[in-house]
Amino acid sequence: MGWQGPPQSPASYIVKKILRLEVPTETYPNFNFIGRLLGPRGNSLKRIEACTGCRVFIRGKGSIKDSGKEEQLKGRPGYEHLSEPLHILIEAELPANVIDARLAKAQEILEELLKPVDESQDYYKRQQLRELAMLNSPLREESPRSGGAPPSPFSKTVSGRPNKTGDTEL
Repeated sequence: MGWQGPPQSPASYIVKKILRLEVPTETYPNFNFIGRLLGPRGNSLKRIEACTGCRVFIRGKGSIKDSGKEEQLKGRPGYEHLSEPLHILIEAELPANVIDARLAKAQEILEELLKPVDESQDYYKRQQLRELAMLNSPLREESPRSGGAPPSPFSKTVSGRPNKTGDTEL
């Protein structure tokens, strides 16, 4: 009587696994792997995490942008990875029946990004630059648009809070 319902099936148990991928910085010392992985404002890495359900961590020497700060942190608790070569950790905490497929998908995507491509042929980088231009563009939702699209309801300042008289401000 102490338990409720049938016991969980082994396939639904939550399992935690971590994969490690080496970043080939020794072979390609001038290639910007971290920029390619992160993308504009970290959005590329966030998309990989969202579509796979895995967390992705960039670790090792060169994983901190400021090399001076990296030297200060090296050897401190929690920063032991800074004395290792640059690498990626893919972590998943998912049901046993899906974790291997999700990790494999994340690994496949990341391994593809770790293959250096000539800049003139790099479609992925062009997409990232296009996204960055849109993020930095002054012509976003708050500006009037040409064309028949109605303005976004989010471009107006709407507080939705009651004012002193109890009416909702719009």
